[in-house]
Amino acid sequence: MFKDKTIRTTIIAILGALILEASLLGVMFTYFPKESLSPVMAATDTETTVTTAVSPVGTNIIADTVAKTSPAVVKIETITKTNTRFNDPFFNDPFFREFFGSQSPYRVQPNITQGMGSGFIISEDGYILTNEHVISGATEINIFLSDKEKSLSAKVIGSDAELDLAVLKINAGNLSYLKLGNDDNIRVGEWVIAIGNPYGLDHTVTTGVISAKSRPVQVENRQYKNLLQTDASINPGNSGGPLLNLAGQVIGINTAVNASAQGIGFAIPANTVKSVLETLIKNGKVSHPWMGVYIQTLNADLANQLGLQSSEGAVLSGVVAGSPADKAGLQQGDAILAINKQKITDASDITDFIEKSKVGDKVTLLVERDRSQQYIIVTLAEK
Repeated sequence: MFKDKTIRTTIIAILGALILEASLLGVMFTYFPKESLSPVMAATDTETTVTTAVSPVGTNIIADTVAKTSPAVVKIETITKTNTRFNDPFFNDPFFREFFGSQSPYRVQPNITQGMGSGFIISEDGYILTNEHVISGATEINIFLSDKEKSLSAKVIGSDAELDLAVLKINAGNLSYLKLGNDDNIRVGEWVIAIGNPYGLDHTVTTGVISAKSRPVQVENRQYKNLLQTDASINPGNSGGPLLNLAGQVIGINTAVNASAQGIGFAIPANTVKSVLETLIKNGKVSHPWMGVYIQTLNADLANQLGLQSSEGAVLSGVVAGSPADKAGLQQGDAILAINKQKITDASDITDFIEKSKVGDKVTLLVERDRSQQYIIVTLAEK
Protein backbone atom coordinates (compact mmCIF):
# COMPACT_ATOMS: atom_id res chain seq x y z
CA MET A 1 0.00 0.00 0.00
CA PHE A 2 2.89 2.30 0.81
CA LYS A 3 4.36 1.55 -2.59
CA ASP A 4 1.06 2.37 -4.40
CA LYS A 5 0.77 5.62 -2.47
CA THR A 6 4.32 6.64 -3.50
CA ILE A 7 3.64 5.89 -7.14
CA ARG A 8 0.39 7.88 -6.99
CA THR A 9 2.16 10.85 -5.41
CA THR A 10 4.90 10.76 -8.04
CA ILE A 11 2.37 10.67 -10.89
CA ILE A 12 0.45 13.60 -9.39
CA ALA A 13 3.68 15.61 -9.04
CA ILE A 14 4.64 14.95 -12.66
CA LEU A 15 1.17 15.91 -13.91
CA GLY A 16 1.28 19.07 -11.82
CA ALA A 17 4.66 20.00 -13.29
CA LEU A 18 3.39 19.43 -16.82
CA ILE A 19 0.32 21.55 -16.19
CA LEU A 20 2.46 24.34 -14.69
CA GLU A 21 4.86 24.25 -17.66
CA ALA A 22 2.00 24.35 -20.14
CA SER A 23 0.51 27.26 -18.25
CA LEU A 24 3.79 29.16 -18.34
CA LEU A 25 4.26 28.45 -22.03
CA GLY A 26 0.77 29.69 -22.66
CA VAL A 27 1.66 32.96 -20.97
CA MET A 28 4.80 33.26 -23.10
CA PHE A 29 2.84 32.78 -26.29
CA THR A 30 -0.03 35.09 -25.42
CA TYR A 31 1.63 37.91 -23.48
CA PHE A 32 2.68 40.03 -26.48
CA PRO A 33 0.04 42.65 -27.32
CA LYS A 34 -1.63 42.74 -30.71
CA GLU A 35 0.12 46.02 -31.56
CA SER A 36 3.52 44.30 -31.53
CA LEU A 37 2.66 42.08 -34.50
CA SER A 38 3.89 42.84 -37.97
CA PRO A 39 1.32 44.50 -40.27
CA VAL A 40 0.97 41.29 -42.31
CA MET A 41 0.29 39.08 -39.26
CA ALA A 42 -2.03 41.68 -37.74
CA ALA A 43 -4.04 41.77 -40.94
CA THR A 44 -4.33 38.00 -41.39
CA ASP A 45 -4.64 36.60 -37.83
CA THR A 46 -7.59 37.77 -35.76
CA GLU A 47 -7.90 34.90 -33.27
CA THR A 48 -4.49 33.44 -32.48
CA THR A 49 -1.43 35.32 -31.38
CA VAL A 50 2.04 33.89 -31.90
CA THR A 51 5.53 34.76 -30.77
CA THR A 52 7.00 37.71 -32.75
CA ALA A 53 10.15 39.83 -32.48
CA VAL A 54 9.59 43.32 -31.16
CA SER A 55 11.68 46.03 -32.93
CA PRO A 56 14.05 47.95 -30.67
CA VAL A 57 12.96 51.45 -29.72
CA GLY A 58 14.01 54.06 -32.32
CA THR A 59 14.51 51.87 -35.38
CA ASN A 60 11.94 53.88 -37.34
CA ILE A 61 13.55 57.24 -36.61
CA ILE A 62 15.18 57.53 -40.05
CA ALA A 63 11.95 56.63 -41.87
CA ASP A 64 10.01 59.07 -39.69
CA THR A 65 12.54 61.85 -40.34
CA VAL A 66 12.42 61.24 -44.10
CA ALA A 67 8.62 61.27 -44.11
CA LYS A 68 8.62 64.57 -42.23
CA THR A 69 11.29 66.35 -44.30
CA SER A 70 10.99 64.90 -47.80
CA PRO A 71 8.11 67.19 -48.97
CA ALA A 72 10.43 70.21 -48.59
CA VAL A 73 13.10 68.75 -50.91
CA VAL A 74 12.81 69.80 -54.55
CA LYS A 75 14.24 68.77 -57.89
CA ILE A 76 15.85 71.55 -59.93
CA GLU A 77 16.08 71.41 -63.71
CA THR A 78 17.96 74.10 -65.61
CA ILE A 79 18.16 75.13 -69.25
CA THR A 80 21.17 77.05 -70.54
CA LYS A 81 21.02 78.61 -73.99
CA THR A 82 24.26 79.64 -75.68
CA ASN A 83 25.33 80.56 -79.20
CA THR A 84 28.24 78.91 -80.98
CA ARG A 85 30.03 80.79 -83.77
CA PHE A 86 31.31 78.60 -86.60
CA ASN A 87 32.81 79.05 -90.05
CA ASP A 88 30.42 78.22 -92.90
CA PRO A 89 32.56 76.89 -95.82
CA PHE A 90 29.89 77.77 -98.39
CA PHE A 91 30.51 81.50 -97.94
CA ASN A 92 34.22 80.95 -98.51
CA ASP A 93 33.46 79.51 -101.94
CA PRO A 94 33.83 82.23 -104.66
CA PHE A 95 31.17 80.57 -106.87
CA PHE A 96 28.71 80.58 -103.96
CA ARG A 97 29.41 84.28 -103.31
CA GLU A 98 28.89 84.96 -106.99
CA PHE A 99 25.21 83.99 -106.67
CA PHE A 100 24.45 85.01 -103.09
CA GLY A 101 26.72 88.00 -102.70
CA SER A 102 29.57 88.66 -100.30
CA GLN A 103 28.55 87.66 -96.79
CA SER A 104 30.41 86.87 -93.60
CA PRO A 105 31.58 83.25 -93.55
CA TYR A 106 30.73 83.02 -89.82
CA ARG A 107 27.38 81.68 -88.65
CA VAL A 108 25.81 81.41 -85.19
CA GLN A 109 24.26 78.15 -84.01
CA PRO A 110 22.13 78.06 -80.83
CA ASN A 111 22.93 75.36 -78.25
CA ILE A 112 20.70 74.22 -75.42
CA THR A 113 22.14 72.45 -72.37
CA GLN A 114 20.03 70.87 -69.65
CA GLY A 115 21.16 70.42 -66.05
CA MET A 116 19.79 68.89 -62.91
CA GLY A 117 20.28 69.23 -59.16
CA SER A 118 18.52 69.39 -55.84
CA GLY A 119 17.41 72.03 -53.39
CA PHE A 120 15.18 72.49 -50.37
CA ILE A 121 12.53 74.99 -49.29
CA ILE A 122 13.48 77.20 -46.34
CA SER A 123 10.30 79.29 -45.97
CA GLU A 124 6.58 78.81 -46.30
CA ASP A 125 6.42 81.40 -49.09
CA GLY A 126 8.85 79.65 -51.45
CA TYR A 127 12.48 80.56 -50.81
CA ILE A 128 14.80 77.72 -51.84
CA LEU A 129 18.45 77.00 -51.05
CA THR A 130 20.80 75.18 -53.43
CA ASN A 131 24.35 75.27 -54.77
CA GLU A 132 25.48 78.10 -57.02
CA HIS A 133 27.02 75.64 -59.47
CA VAL A 134 23.60 73.99 -59.94
CA ILE A 135 22.08 77.15 -61.46
CA SER A 136 25.20 78.94 -62.76
CA GLY A 137 24.63 80.39 -66.23
CA ALA A 138 21.08 79.03 -66.48
CA THR A 139 18.61 80.98 -68.58
CA GLU A 140 15.64 78.99 -67.22
CA ILE A 141 15.20 77.32 -63.81
CA ASN A 142 12.32 74.93 -63.13
CA ILE A 143 11.38 73.59 -59.70
CA PHE A 144 9.57 70.28 -59.17
CA LEU A 145 7.73 69.89 -55.86
CA SER A 146 7.13 66.41 -54.49
CA ASP A 147 3.32 66.74 -54.61
CA LYS A 148 2.97 68.43 -58.02
CA GLU A 149 3.54 67.07 -61.52
CA LYS A 150 4.01 70.44 -63.22
CA SER A 151 7.12 72.49 -62.56
CA LEU A 152 7.25 76.03 -61.21
CA SER A 153 9.50 78.70 -62.65
CA ALA A 154 12.10 80.08 -60.24
CA LYS A 155 14.19 83.24 -60.21
CA VAL A 156 17.58 83.74 -58.61
CA ILE A 157 17.38 86.02 -55.55
CA GLY A 158 21.06 85.86 -54.68
CA SER A 159 24.13 83.74 -55.33
CA ASP A 160 27.79 83.48 -54.41
CA ALA A 161 30.25 81.45 -56.47
CA GLU A 162 32.96 81.40 -53.83
CA LEU A 163 30.70 79.90 -51.16
CA ASP A 164 28.77 77.90 -53.79
CA LEU A 165 25.39 79.05 -52.47
CA ALA A 166 22.26 80.30 -54.22
CA VAL A 167 18.81 81.40 -53.05
CA LEU A 168 15.87 80.92 -55.42
CA LYS A 169 12.22 81.98 -55.18
CA ILE A 170 9.04 80.43 -56.54
CA ASN A 171 5.57 81.91 -56.47
CA ALA A 172 3.84 79.55 -54.07
CA GLY A 173 2.55 79.51 -50.51
CA ASN A 174 1.75 77.24 -47.59
CA LEU A 175 4.79 75.09 -48.37
CA SER A 176 6.59 72.58 -46.19
CA TYR A 177 10.05 73.87 -45.31
CA LEU A 178 13.20 72.85 -43.44
CA LYS A 179 15.04 74.63 -40.65
CA LEU A 180 18.79 75.17 -40.56
CA GLY A 181 20.42 73.50 -37.58
CA ASN A 182 23.71 74.13 -35.77
CA ASP A 183 26.55 72.05 -37.23
CA ASP A 184 28.83 73.07 -34.35
CA ASN A 185 26.87 70.67 -32.14
CA ILE A 186 27.17 67.65 -34.42
CA ARG A 187 29.89 65.14 -33.61
CA VAL A 188 31.96 62.87 -35.82
CA GLY A 189 30.16 59.53 -35.92
CA GLU A 190 26.61 60.89 -35.67
CA TRP A 191 24.03 59.64 -38.12
CA VAL A 192 22.96 61.86 -41.03
CA ILE A 193 20.49 61.58 -43.90
CA ALA A 194 20.95 62.87 -47.47
CA ILE A 195 17.93 63.46 -49.71
CA GLY A 196 18.25 64.48 -53.35
CA ASN A 197 17.89 63.52 -56.99
CA PRO A 198 21.06 61.63 -58.00
CA TYR A 199 21.14 60.86 -61.72
CA GLY A 200 17.60 62.23 -61.93
CA LEU A 201 16.18 59.60 -59.54
CA ASP A 202 13.65 61.70 -57.66
CA HIS A 203 13.82 61.89 -53.85
CA THR A 204 16.50 59.29 -53.24
CA VAL A 205 17.43 58.77 -49.57
CA THR A 206 20.87 57.69 -48.36
CA THR A 207 22.22 57.47 -44.83
CA GLY A 208 25.63 57.51 -43.18
CA VAL A 209 27.62 59.24 -40.50
CA ILE A 210 29.67 62.40 -40.20
CA SER A 211 33.18 61.20 -41.06
CA ALA A 212 35.06 64.45 -40.37
CA LYS A 213 34.58 68.20 -40.01
CA SER A 214 36.34 71.29 -41.39
CA ARG A 215 37.67 69.57 -44.53
CA PRO A 216 39.37 71.74 -47.21
CA VAL A 217 38.50 70.36 -50.66
CA GLN A 218 39.45 71.43 -54.20
CA VAL A 219 36.79 70.62 -56.85
CA GLU A 220 37.76 71.73 -60.35
CA ASN A 221 38.37 75.50 -60.04
CA ARG A 222 36.46 75.89 -56.76
CA GLN A 223 38.21 75.81 -53.39
CA TYR A 224 36.06 74.78 -50.43
CA LYS A 225 37.64 75.43 -47.04
CA ASN A 226 35.33 74.14 -44.34
CA LEU A 227 33.20 71.18 -45.41
CA LEU A 228 31.50 68.39 -43.52
CA GLN A 229 32.64 64.95 -44.70
CA THR A 230 30.14 62.09 -44.74
CA ASP A 231 29.96 58.53 -45.99
CA ALA A 232 26.31 58.97 -46.97
CA SER A 233 26.23 58.41 -50.74
CA ILE A 234 26.30 61.71 -52.63
CA ASN A 235 26.22 61.48 -56.42
CA PRO A 236 25.69 63.88 -59.37
CA GLY A 237 22.22 65.34 -58.92
CA ASN A 238 22.48 65.39 -55.11
CA SER A 239 24.16 68.81 -55.23
CA GLY A 240 22.10 71.39 -53.36
CA GLY A 241 20.08 68.88 -51.38
CA PRO A 242 19.96 68.78 -47.57
CA LEU A 243 22.14 66.79 -45.21
CA LEU A 244 19.90 66.22 -42.18
CA ASN A 245 20.41 65.19 -38.58
CA LEU A 246 17.95 62.77 -36.99
CA ALA A 247 15.91 65.71 -35.68
CA GLY A 248 15.15 66.70 -39.28
CA GLN A 249 17.31 69.85 -39.19
CA VAL A 250 19.59 70.78 -42.08
CA ILE A 251 23.19 70.63 -40.88
CA GLY A 252 24.73 70.87 -44.36
CA ILE A 253 24.11 71.34 -48.09
CA ASN A 254 25.36 68.41 -50.15
CA THR A 255 27.78 69.86 -52.63
CA ALA A 256 30.62 67.59 -53.76
CA VAL A 257 31.72 64.01 -54.16
CA ASN A 258 35.32 62.78 -54.24
CA ALA A 259 35.58 61.16 -57.68
CA SER A 260 38.78 59.31 -56.76
CA ALA A 261 37.29 57.58 -53.71
CA GLN A 262 34.13 55.69 -52.89
CA GLY A 263 31.78 56.65 -50.10
CA ILE A 264 33.18 60.12 -49.46
CA GLY A 265 30.86 63.10 -49.86
CA PHE A 266 31.00 66.68 -48.64
CA ALA A 267 28.50 69.29 -47.50
CA ILE A 268 28.62 73.03 -46.80
CA PRO A 269 28.01 73.53 -43.05
CA ALA A 270 24.68 75.05 -42.04
CA ASN A 271 26.37 77.77 -39.98
CA THR A 272 28.23 78.97 -43.09
CA VAL A 273 24.86 79.28 -44.82
CA LYS A 274 23.24 81.12 -41.90
CA SER A 275 26.06 83.67 -41.77
CA VAL A 276 25.33 84.92 -45.31
CA LEU A 277 21.69 83.97 -45.94
CA GLU A 278 20.18 87.32 -45.01
CA THR A 279 22.79 89.14 -47.09
CA LEU A 280 22.10 86.96 -50.13
CA ILE A 281 18.36 87.60 -49.89
CA LYS A 282 18.71 91.34 -49.22
CA ASN A 283 21.63 92.26 -51.51
CA GLY A 284 21.68 89.41 -54.01
CA LYS A 285 25.38 88.75 -53.37
CA VAL A 286 28.08 88.54 -50.70
CA SER A 287 30.90 91.09 -50.79
CA HIS A 288 34.30 89.46 -50.43
CA PRO A 289 37.32 91.64 -49.53
CA TRP A 290 40.26 91.39 -51.92
CA MET A 291 43.89 92.39 -51.82
CA GLY A 292 44.97 91.04 -55.21
CA VAL A 293 48.09 88.96 -54.57
CA TYR A 294 49.31 85.42 -55.17
CA ILE A 295 51.07 84.09 -52.09
CA GLN A 296 53.01 81.07 -50.93
CA THR A 297 54.42 80.07 -47.57
CA LEU A 298 57.98 81.24 -46.94
CA ASN A 299 60.59 78.71 -45.80
CA ALA A 300 64.37 78.64 -45.41
CA ASP A 301 65.07 77.35 -48.94
CA LEU A 302 62.83 79.96 -50.56
CA ALA A 303 64.33 82.69 -48.38
CA ASN A 304 67.83 81.74 -49.54
CA GLN A 305 66.77 81.79 -53.19
CA LEU A 306 65.20 85.25 -52.83
CA GLY A 307 67.92 86.65 -50.58
CA LEU A 308 65.57 87.27 -47.66
CA GLN A 309 66.69 87.57 -44.06
CA SER A 310 63.38 86.23 -42.73
CA SER A 311 62.50 82.56 -43.20
CA GLU A 312 59.00 82.68 -41.76
CA GLY A 313 56.01 84.41 -43.34
CA ALA A 314 54.50 84.52 -46.84
CA VAL A 315 56.09 85.64 -50.09
CA LEU A 316 54.25 87.30 -52.97
CA SER A 317 54.59 85.17 -56.10
CA GLY A 318 52.52 87.67 -58.06
CA VAL A 319 50.55 90.95 -57.82
CA VAL A 320 47.40 91.53 -59.89
CA ALA A 321 47.66 94.66 -62.02
CA GLY A 322 45.34 97.42 -60.81
CA SER A 323 44.56 95.57 -57.57
CA PRO A 324 44.64 97.17 -54.10
CA ALA A 325 48.05 95.56 -53.53
CA ASP A 326 49.38 96.97 -56.79
CA LYS A 327 48.07 100.45 -55.96
CA ALA A 328 49.71 100.27 -52.52
CA GLY A 329 53.09 99.48 -54.06
CA LEU A 330 53.50 95.77 -53.22
CA GLN A 331 55.81 93.87 -55.58
CA GLN A 332 56.50 90.31 -56.59
CA GLY A 333 59.09 88.83 -54.23
CA ASP A 334 58.00 90.87 -51.21
CA ALA A 335 57.80 88.87 -47.99
CA ILE A 336 54.88 89.63 -45.67
CA LEU A 337 55.95 89.08 -42.06
CA ALA A 338 52.93 90.49 -40.20
CA ILE A 339 49.45 91.85 -40.89
CA ASN A 340 47.98 94.38 -38.44
CA LYS A 341 50.80 93.40 -36.04
CA GLN A 342 49.81 89.72 -36.17
CA LYS A 343 52.74 87.48 -37.02
CA ILE A 344 52.45 85.50 -40.27
CA THR A 345 53.68 81.90 -40.19
CA ASP A 346 52.25 80.67 -43.50
CA ALA A 347 50.18 81.84 -46.47
CA SER A 348 46.87 80.69 -44.96
CA ASP A 349 47.26 83.25 -42.15
CA ILE A 350 46.91 86.06 -44.69
CA THR A 351 43.99 84.38 -46.49
CA ASP A 352 42.10 83.81 -43.24
CA PHE A 353 42.69 87.39 -42.09
CA ILE A 354 41.44 88.91 -45.36
CA GLU A 355 38.34 86.70 -45.38
CA LYS A 356 37.38 87.95 -41.92
CA SER A 357 37.87 91.59 -42.95
CA LYS A 358 35.43 93.88 -44.75
CA VAL A 359 35.55 95.71 -48.03
CA GLY A 360 37.13 99.11 -47.39
CA ASP A 361 39.19 97.99 -44.40
CA LYS A 362 42.78 99.23 -44.26
CA VAL A 363 45.36 96.57 -43.35
CA THR A 364 48.95 97.30 -42.36
CA LEU A 365 51.54 94.85 -43.69
CA LEU A 366 55.08 94.43 -42.39
CA VAL A 367 57.03 93.73 -45.57
CA GLU A 368 60.64 92.72 -46.17
CA ARG A 369 62.14 93.92 -49.46
CA ASP A 370 65.83 94.16 -50.40
CA ARG A 371 66.82 92.91 -46.92
CA SER A 372 65.04 95.78 -45.19
CA GLN A 373 61.61 96.02 -43.56
CA GLN A 374 58.86 98.59 -44.12
CA TYR A 375 55.15 99.06 -43.41
CA ILE A 376 52.69 99.22 -46.32
CA ILE A 377 48.99 100.03 -45.90
CA VAL A 378 46.53 98.35 -48.29
CA THR A 379 42.85 99.30 -48.63
CA LEU A 380 40.80 96.16 -49.38
CA ALA A 381 38.42 96.28 -52.34
CA GLU A 382 35.52 94.06 -53.36
CA LYS A 383 36.58 90.89 -55.11
